[in-house]
Parts: sequence; structure tokens; C-alpha cells
Amino acid sequence: MRNLFNLIFRSRELSMLAAAFLLILLALFHPTIPLKRDIYTYLLVVDITQSMNAEDMVIDGHKTSRIDYTRHLIHDSIASMPCGTRVGVALFAGVVVSTLFHPIEVCSSFDAIHGTVERLEWREAWHGNSRLGFGLLSASAALKALPEPAQVVFFTDGEEAPRLHAFNKADLSNWQGGKGWLLVGIGGNQPTPIPKMDENNKVIGYWSNNTYQLEPGIAQVSEETRGQRDNAVATADYERFLSTLDEPYLQGLAKEIHGLYVRGDNRQQVLAAMHRQKPARHDTAPLRIDGLLAALSGLLVVLAYLPQHTLTMLRRTASRWHLRRRPL
Repeated sequence: MRNLFNLIFRSRELSMLAAAFLLILLALFHPTIPLKRDIYTYLLVVDITQSMNAEDMVIDGHKTSRIDYTRHLIHDSIASMPCGTRVGVALFAGVVVSTLFHPIEVCSSFDAIHGTVERLEWREAWHGNSRLGFGLLSASAALKALPEPAQVVFFTDGEEAPRLHAFNKADLSNWQGGKGWLLVGIGGNQPTPIPKMDENNKVIGYWSNNTYQLEPGIAQVSEETRGQRDNAVATADYERFLSTLDEPYLQGLAKEIHGLYVRGDNRQQVLAAMHRQKPARHDTAPLRIDGLLAALSGLLVVLAYLPQHTLTMLRRTASRWHLRRRPL
């Protein structure tokens, strides 16, 4: 046994490989270290109205629907959040925001959050219409019911149904929902038809222009106004209602509530905007270091197989650089 240890410690290659193995072994246990930092808490509100089924977003080069893209964006965002961050999820349809669960810690509850987000779809909606202004007021009420402070991140395409008029617009002039909310615009600029689906999630056609009545008081999108499901679809391409991301409307809403707006087609921009929101508190939270340990392990493996003369040259270069930086 003593000879084995002597051999390991006398051999540069074996020593580095042994250290690399130990580091990667430690990384498998997902170690953490306590660190004082800002702790963020979010309530993620997802628009699940049928316009979110329009296919004008792209994932890995493939066209996909707005709701599918939103799920993908939320998955990536949560995966990028440090341990200690807390996330709750809520749904928006009609004029109501309904909370699915209160904020929970992302690392210990990642699978639960992931599973909930993966199942978000239009069939969970309880109303066919869409009133974003009233939805923001409802989100404000939902936020006050949470057991802890949180920032709202609202994913929506800004599509109103029926069309917005002065008589049905929410009054946000006396906004008391707090500052710093983030509205994330989901959708493209190219007019896209909205598929109409049956109860089995199969496309039966596309929503027609007649569905989005412009006359005050008419809202045929809502099944509640008809007493039964409306399976009428556009009979020709020119009759289809075409939807786009209503960016000016969302920017206006964000301004009214003293919040922020960002397009959702760039995940890094969304994450940066979320990080600019006010943290819930400054506290000690675990910081995972498995990635750092894995990187160090890989570096040791590379160094173990570098020729001796290469290492000597690197040490000389580092020594010269250090001497140049020393003050005279």
C-alpha cells in the first residue's frame, strides 16, 4: 500500500488524474456552499388563451406555437436560476389570474415546477375572452395573497378578444400592484392565423374575423355567451383572423403599471430583465459548485497529458507576466 501511494505522489500524471477523479466524484453529489446574496422570488403568469396556439415562434430552427415556446422559455429560465430562487406559477384567461402554487425553491422543487409548466395549455382556460388590463388587476390581488413578496413576470402575446374599446378597458390609473413587473411579449410580427381546436386538442380549422366582433358588447369568443361550444371556423384563407404580437399595447400597459417590457424571443434578454427586478431579500443561500468542480476536473485531465516542456514554458510565461506587473 505504501508503495502504491509513493507511486501516485511521485507521478505527475497519476496524481492529477486521481485528483480529477475525486473532484468529479464530489461533483456528482451536487455540493453547495453558503453565500450571502440577493434572493429573488417570482410569480410567473402564463397567458393560456387560444391566441397563444398561433405558430409564429421558433425553437431550434423549427416553427412552434407561442404556448410551446413559453413553456420552453420558462424551463430554460428556471434552469438558469441559482439555488435559493423561489418561483410560483399562475394562469391567465378571461379577466382572472389563478395561482397554481405559491413560490417554491427552484433546486429542491425543480421536477415539480418542470412538470407543472410542461402541462400548461389552452384547455386549462376557464373563459374564452381575454382582458389583459383586468388580468393585471387580478394578478395584483393574487400577489397580495402570497405568503411572501414576489415580482410578477407575465408571459403574453397581448391579444385581446373581443377587440379592446374604451368601454371595456380596465382603469389602471390608480395602480397599486407595485413597481417593476415584467411583461414578456410572446409572438412574431408576421400575421398568423389562430388554430381552433376540439376537446382532444386536434385542429378543426382557424378562428375567423367574425369571431372578433368589433361591435361593442359582442364577444363570441366566449362559450359562456353562446351557451355551447362554437365550432364555426373560417371557410377561406381570407376569412381567417390574423394575430401578431401586440408590442405597442404591451409597452403601454408596462408604462401604466410602472413596469418593464421585453420581447420573449431572446432568453438572455428575458433573464437580464428578470435580474433587474427588485430582489425579495438579501440572505444566505446555497451556491452549487458542482459545475466548478467538474471544470477543475477537466482542467486537471488536460494538464496531466501535457508534455513536460509545455508545462515548463507555461510556468516561464506566467513568471514573466508576474514580474512585468510588479511595481518598480
